[in-house]
Amino acid sequence: MFVWAIIQQYFPHNIRNFLDKHSQKLLTLFYPYIQITFNEFTGERFKRSEAYSAIETYLATTSAVQARRLKADVVKNTTQPLALSMDDHEEVSDDFNGVKVYWASGKNVHKSQSVSLYPNTDQEKRYYRLTFHKRHRSLVIGDYLNHVLKEGKEIKIKNRLRKLYTNNGSQWSHVVFEHPASFRTLAMDPVKKQEIIDDLTTFTKSEEFYNRIGRAWKRGYLLYGPPGTGKSTMIAAMANFLNYDIYDLELTAVKDNTELRRLLIETSSKSIIVIEDIDCSMDLTSHRKKDKKEEIPPLLPPAAATAAESEASKTSKVTLSGLLNFVDGLWSACGGDRIIVFTTNHVEKLDPALIRRGRMDKHIELSYCGFEAFRVLVRNYLYLEDHDLFGSIYRLLAETRMTPADVAENLMPKTSPADVEGCLRGLIGALEKLKEEESRKTVEKDFPAPATEKSDEMKEEKVIENGSNGKVL
Repeated sequence: MFVWAIIQQYFPHNIRNFLDKHSQKLLTLFYPYIQITFNEFTGERFKRSEAYSAIETYLATTSAVQARRLKADVVKNTTQPLALSMDDHEEVSDDFNGVKVYWASGKNVHKSQSVSLYPNTDQEKRYYRLTFHKRHRSLVIGDYLNHVLKEGKEIKIKNRLRKLYTNNGSQWSHVVFEHPASFRTLAMDPVKKQEIIDDLTTFTKSEEFYNRIGRAWKRGYLLYGPPGTGKSTMIAAMANFLNYDIYDLELTAVKDNTELRRLLIETSSKSIIVIEDIDCSMDLTSHRKKDKKEEIPPLLPPAAATAAESEASKTSKVTLSGLLNFVDGLWSACGGDRIIVFTTNHVEKLDPALIRRGRMDKHIELSYCGFEAFRVLVRNYLYLEDHDLFGSIYRLLAETRMTPADVAENLMPKTSPADVEGCLRGLIGALEKLKEEESRKTVEKDFPAPATEKSDEMKEEKVIENGSNGKVL
C-alpha cells in the first residue's frame, strides 16, 4: 500500500497507466477465477434483461436457504405473490455436476445526468456476478448457463397464473384461468385416462426428439363424442396438468386466412389452442368441391344491395386450406411447444385431411358413462367408495346410454347433509326411465305404425280461408 501510494503521487500519468495495465495481467497469474456479470438492464433502460430475470428466479430457492439478507417483492400474475431474492452484496453457492460456482448480487450507483424533476436522483444498476474456476470455463459457459436460463424460465412458467385467451377479431384478450378440473376428478375409463396422461408427459419431454426427426414441436388432439361427455372438462384438465395457457379460438370472428395466421403468431409457447365444435364453426365438411351452377342474383334496390354487401363482408373468409396451414403449415412451428385441440359432436362431418395423423395425432372418443366413470363421479359428489345399490347401477349403465353430465346431475346432493341413498335411488330411477324410452324408440323403429287411409287424406287437404266472410272452404 505504501509503494502504491508513492507511485500514485510521484509517478507520471503514462507510467501509472502502464503499471496499472500490467498489474492486472500479473494478478491473473495468481487469481485463477473468472467472473461473468449479468446486468439487470441491457440496451434500453426500460427493458429488463431476460437473463437477469431468469437468474433471479433460479436463485430464489437457493437464496432463501443460504442468504442472510433477503429482499421481498409482490409479483402479479403468479401463484406465489411474494417473491424472495438475495439482497445487494450477498453471495450464495451452487453445485452443478460436481463443480461449485458462486453467485453474488450487487449494484452500481451513478449520479443521474438527465434533466428531471429530481436532479440529484441516483441511478441504481443492479447485477448478478458469477464466479468460477478457470478450469471449468467450458462447462460453466456452456452447459451450466444453459441449465440456469432454462430452469429459471420453467420455474417462472410453473409459478405463473394460467390465462384463458379469446380472440376479438385479430386481437387476443384474456382472463385468469381458474377452472378446477383435473385428471383425478375426470369421469372416464382409468386405462384411457392414464394413456392420455402418459402421452402428454412424453410430449413435454420430447423437444430433442422432435428436433431430431425434423418436426415442429406440437401435438394435435381430436376430442369427439356426444354432448355432455366431458370434452371441455378434458381440455381444462390438460391445461392444469401441464400448466399451459388456453387460447380459445373462435373461427367465426376471424376475417380471413391472414388474420388467422397473425393470431397464431401471437400465441405463446406452452399453450393449448382450442377450436370447440369445429364442425359448427365453418364449412369443413368432407365435400370440398361442390358443383353449383352460377345463379344470377336478383336485382336489388341500392339500400338493400349495400346492406347485403355489408353482411357479406362480416362473414368469415377462412378457408379449409388456411386452417390446414394454421395447424400443420410452416407457420405452425413458430413459438415452441403447443397443443392443438379440436372438439366435435359429429366427427364424420369433418374433412379427412383436417383430422389425419400428423395434424390430429391422437383421436380420443369421449362416450357415454360407464361404471368406472360413475365410480369417479360418486366419489367426487358423495365421497362414496361402495354401496349396496352399485350392483343395480352397474347393470343399468350397461343397458342404457347416459352421459356423464346427466349422471352427475342426478348425483348432485339436494339436501345438506347429502342424502346418499336418495341420490343413488334417483339415479336408478332416471336410468330406468331412460331404458324404457330407448326400448320404446327401438320398437317404433323396428315396427313403424301403418299409415291409415284417413291420415293420408288429411295430409292432402288444403285449408283455405275466405277473407270476406271468414268461412273455411
